[in-house]
Amino acid sequence: MITLTEENYIKTIYQLGKYGTLTVSTNSIAEAIETKASSVTDMVKKLAEKGYVNYKRYQGATLTSKGKKIAADVVRKHRLWEVFLVEKLNFSWDEVHDIAEQLEHIKSEKLINELDKLLDYPTHDPHGDPIPDKSGDIKKSDKVLLFSLTENAKGVCVGVKDTSSAFLKYLDKHKIALGSEISVVSREDFDDSMVIKINGTEMSISQTVANNLFVIEE
Repeated sequence: MITLTEENYIKTIYQLGKYGTLTVSTNSIAEAIETKASSVTDMVKKLAEKGYVNYKRYQGATLTSKGKKIAADVVRKHRLWEVFLVEKLNFSWDEVHDIAEQLEHIKSEKLINELDKLLDYPTHDPHGDPIPDKSGDIKKSDKVLLFSLTENAKGVCVGVKDTSSAFLKYLDKHKIALGSEISVVSREDFDDSMVIKINGTEMSISQTVANNLFVIEE
């Protein structure tokens, strides 16, 4: 039986490795989980023995097909629960991550399938991240970071890179949400800040903000 800690490691490798396609270093895993690299190495070796990852010393870890399936299932549950909390229980998008972290480890497949059905099979969570289907497949999109848009370009906000409560509250404060239409009015060479128009109002945003908003260019 896989433990909660093992699931968290596998999920971390999955997300850092672009949904299980890239090799992830032990240092990257340690930084994400906030633990020592030596502890990560011990756990990755254990996961390799169980057939969840492939591990090469000095190179890092990749997920096996068995590991990818487990990771995709955990991510699917996490993101479905986030949708449920926002749509059915009226949580705001900055409140749901920590709760979903607990709910993602529920083992009942029937419960998750019924949850998916109840929510009408959503493809993205409240932050714009794709939800894996029952087979672990993820729908790809052509999203880019707002920072990559040139002057006079337009896009629709489809997700956030930074899902921290502080950033989401900042977006709420400035009425920036999924589905918002954003136009780039100008860019500042000095500090790479941008003036954008959103909901008919112009505002200045920093490079940090622009590098944490995903849009699909129109």
